[in-house]
Amino acid sequence: MNRIHIQGGRLIDPANGVDARQDLWLEDGKVLAVGEQPQGFKPDQIIDARGKIVCPGLIDLGVHLREPGQEHKGTICSEGRAAARGGITTLVCMPDTLPVIDTPAVWELIRRRAKACGNARVLAIGALTHGLAGDQLAETGALKQAGCVAVSNTRRRMANTLVTRHALEYASTFDLPVILCSEDPHLKANGCVHEGAVASRLGLPGIPAAAETVAVARDLALTEHTGCRSHFHTLSTGRAIEMIRQARQDGAQLTAGVAIHQLFLMDMDVDGFNAACHVDPPLRTQGDRDRLRQAVRDGDIQVICSDHQPHEEDAKTEPFPLTAPGISGLETLLPLSLKLVQEGILDLPTAIAALTSGPARVLDLPLGRLDPGRSADICIFDPDAIWELDPETMASRGKNTPFAGWEFRGRVTHTLFEGRLTWSNDS
Repeated sequence: MNRIHIQGGRLIDPANGVDARQDLWLEDGKVLAVGEQPQGFKPDQIIDARGKIVCPGLIDLGVHLREPGQEHKGTICSEGRAAARGGITTLVCMPDTLPVIDTPAVWELIRRRAKACGNARVLAIGALTHGLAGDQLAETGALKQAGCVAVSNTRRRMANTLVTRHALEYASTFDLPVILCSEDPHLKANGCVHEGAVASRLGLPGIPAAAETVAVARDLALTEHTGCRSHFHTLSTGRAIEMIRQARQDGAQLTAGVAIHQLFLMDMDVDGFNAACHVDPPLRTQGDRDRLRQAVRDGDIQVICSDHQPHEEDAKTEPFPLTAPGISGLETLLPLSLKLVQEGILDLPTAIAALTSGPARVLDLPLGRLDPGRSADICIFDPDAIWELDPETMASRGKNTPFAGWEFRGRVTHTLFEGRLTWSNDS
């Protein structure tokens, strides 16, 4: 039996409304007590958290783990180590592995490998359609029974709106949330950056904001019609947020999320054909970025994720339109979120909520909180530690990041997953 005392830290647990200097007492992988020492408790280990923030382990909703099928980009173990270094204890895996997570057997393979690595909890989002091909519905009931926490077709094209309707109805039957990556494939066409002045100057094919807003309007209508639980994943436009806000005011049960890089980078960062900033959905205008920031502050966006997509070096060295979109983001999710706090965009509890209790509520998980009896998934970070991101020191197999050389304030010192120390950098 492993007993741990985390002492002297500022405990921030948004789900329980806690923001105070309190000790944590852990036993056998669970939170035993908060505040006062339980009678007769003798710790096997004491973690000194004085001057540090103690919060629930982060939940990253919608990562691309690459294994099985693309282990040259990342493995469950390599990305699990990166997660631990970033204070992330739960990785929610998108279904676009090879093979696709459209059967319980594929999910069972991933689950076993994640358990063997042991750095983080891995949960699966099952495929909405077989092979993500967009035409035949996957066996949603079997996926739920196997343990999948949601379903999605990622950014793959659906055959038509009728198939989408039936897929949402099917998911609703099993009370599974649908992770919607709303994008009109015809308006997107072969675009690779936001349609605007930067795209015109560089001669790159653009993706209009309407590619997202048209799809969001369609998905809002289908959500209302089918009554399914919809989460609008990695939004990029301010207009889409306004539409979702209005739908929520009208009573729709919707949630929304944003990738952390969309709260900092803009289409102008692509200038010079910077392939590190090639992402999907594309980086939008400063106005869009500012409206996304405001939406997180106002609660219209409940989830901040990394949208982690590790790539090998060659994937970013082709001519810009041929490079692979995506950022290796596990190790910058918390530091960038803390930068929003330092810039006065968010307060610290709001930022932590978007990384913990927010995604837990979307997926109806008993995680992202630290009251007694809960899993001892804990992130401890030094809010004053100043460091510079060097891609070569990243634990992720993918070093593709546009934040190389950025100076951050705030660094993880300890990560505990189910009461086990999976990362320690306490100097």
